[in-house]
Amino acid sequence: MADLFDSPADPKTPEAPRPLADRLRPKTLSEVIGQEAVLNPEGPLGAMLTAGALSSLILWGPPGVGKTTIARLLAHETDLHFVQISAIFTGVPELRKVFEAARFRRGNGQGTLLFVDEIHRFNKAQQDGFLPHMEDGTILLVGATTENPSFELNAALLSRAQVIVLQRLSLKDLERLAERAEHELGRSLPLTGEAREALLEMADGDGRALLNLIEQVMAWKVPAKLDRDALVKRLMRRAAKYDKSGDEHYNLISALHKSVRGSDPDAALYWFARMLEGGEDPRFLARRLTRMAVEDIGLADPQAQTQCLDAWQTYERLGSPEGELALAQAVVYLALAPKSNAVYAAYKAARALAQKTGSAMPPAHILNAPTRLMEDQGYGAGYQYDHDAEDGFSGQNYFPEGVKRPVLYLPPERGFERELKKRVDYFAKLRARRQSGPT
Repeated sequence: MADLFDSPADPKTPEAPRPLADRLRPKTLSEVIGQEAVLNPEGPLGAMLTAGALSSLILWGPPGVGKTTIARLLAHETDLHFVQISAIFTGVPELRKVFEAARFRRGNGQGTLLFVDEIHRFNKAQQDGFLPHMEDGTILLVGATTENPSFELNAALLSRAQVIVLQRLSLKDLERLAERAEHELGRSLPLTGEAREALLEMADGDGRALLNLIEQVMAWKVPAKLDRDALVKRLMRRAAKYDKSGDEHYNLISALHKSVRGSDPDAALYWFARMLEGGEDPRFLARRLTRMAVEDIGLADPQAQTQCLDAWQTYERLGSPEGELALAQAVVYLALAPKSNAVYAAYKAARALAQKTGSAMPPAHILNAPTRLMEDQGYGAGYQYDHDAEDGFSGQNYFPEGVKRPVLYLPPERGFERELKKRVDYFAKLRARRQSGPT
């Protein structure tokens, strides 16, 4: 039976020009740039290969960091037949053929490493279809994904595969790749030092993108080295990798939130700008900033919430791009405001107590008695009107009978809550005195 992906080459056909990225594809794992942490002998993949016990894998990382290359080289290192498919273009009939070919190969003593690009694109049923073939050894699965496997892959599939996290390439990694490209092409990039640095930044951690950019630059016929401005005019900067419904969306809003909480206005503005550059809806940011105001600042600075709402309203009136400045102003205000989660913590504690106490009735003395029957039941009996009491405070109990009075709100001595703490302490002492009766 012929392999689904085998296609005999015609020796008379001249070889077509190969892209630089394909020409520079590493021949061994030691040539892979930027993933030493997982490939070195102490790393997860290095240790597997040393032990001769490669398991099914999920390679998780951004585009252009070597997922396909590593999978191909793993097959070579373990003498497995390499088969590559993409979840975008492969359906159930094609998968059946792949599994049938792998089973035939296995019967002839040849194992199969099945590399599935964009594996998160398969639905639950399709992912489940891999399980029996993984379990009986028909295939060794290596899946590649740019999305968080915890959210996108079935638990059953994850339990049978080890997740390997691959990192975006650093500027140093990209420089090494650029030098390798220059050696392959036999000449240096026609760029000044600043322009070269700009080119590496344009790649945004993506090795394949860098090689494509280098191929474009090398094709130019220029009499002298180009500076940064000349390069930028000729090349468009790659759009930042940002999926408004994916991992980057949640990663960046988390970074913004924690920078605000950490009182770092510079970092907060940076992540705010990153999200805008990625095409995030400013209204989403306005909503999340308002949430930060009530969660992390609260009553330590009651104006924080007002600042956010005013910025939100200003954005709605001005629109983009002018309105984003109002949101940026709110970002800085939140970052520099005194922080307190006392109300947030008190709210969560109150919700937990409400769930625990169920349907406990309020004490009878604080219930209204609009009917005679309710009066006979004691509703409203003994209620003390606070405005008639000394200091405008009766000190009565307002919790259900049998519920021990908790302390939910614990304001810190920061910002405006320093004043609120004084009030809390004052009323606590007064309540204790009133409830203990005359002395």
